[in-house]
Order: sequence, then structure tokens, then C-alpha cells
Amino acid sequence: MTNSELLQYCMNKPGAEQTVHSDWKATQIKVADVMYAMVHDVETRPAVSLKASPELTDLLRDSHKDVFPSAHLNKAHWSTVYLDGTLPDSQIYYLVDASYQQALSLLPQGTRQQLSD
Repeated sequence: MTNSELLQYCMNKPGAEQTVHSDWKATQIKVADVMYAMVHDVETRPAVSLKASPELTDLLRDSHKDVFPSAHLNKAHWSTVYLDGTLPDSQIYYLVDASYQQALSLLPQGTRQQLSD
């Protein structure tokens, strides 16, 4: 999977907006100003940082060498995943979906309803 393929998947989510964080050389994907993905390169490899529960982040990090704590984000909730590593694309898409759902859960009910219309 490439950064552009992942960006396209992320941007297909309702309400998705893209911004660039120039200091980190990363593309942030947000819904209603709540970030759910950050696409960037780590050590010249394509990667994405995603939010998950602390339990899931621990499980993923223990099970996959290509999943590790995010450098610039809360390490208890955010993990970085190499896109060209051993994690199957289907699992990366699942993690994007879960991160998006977590971002949605932080939004007011009215905003969530607008996004689902």
C-alpha cells in the first residue's frame, strides 16, 4: 500500500478534511477538526499514525514489528503502522475505520447526524 492509496481511502470518509503539518512533513486527516489519521514517511518508509484503544495498541505492538508508538502523538492511543510492512492492507483499512469511528464518537450528536445524512 502507498501513502496515496491510503490517503484516498481516508478522504472517502464522510466529512474528511486534509491538512498538512509542515513541521512533521505529514498529511493530517480530520473529521470536524478531530484528527483520525496522519500519513507520513518514517525512515523513508510510507506510514500512517492511527488512534486506537490502549488495549488494541498494546496488542498490535506486541504482535507486529511494523506497529510502534507514534513519535509526535499520545503513545498510549496512537500507533504508527508501516504501509509496506507485514500488516495486511485489510487490517490497515480496519484500523483506519476504527480510528475514524473513535473521532466520530468525540463529536457532538448534531455533527455526527449531519455527517450521516
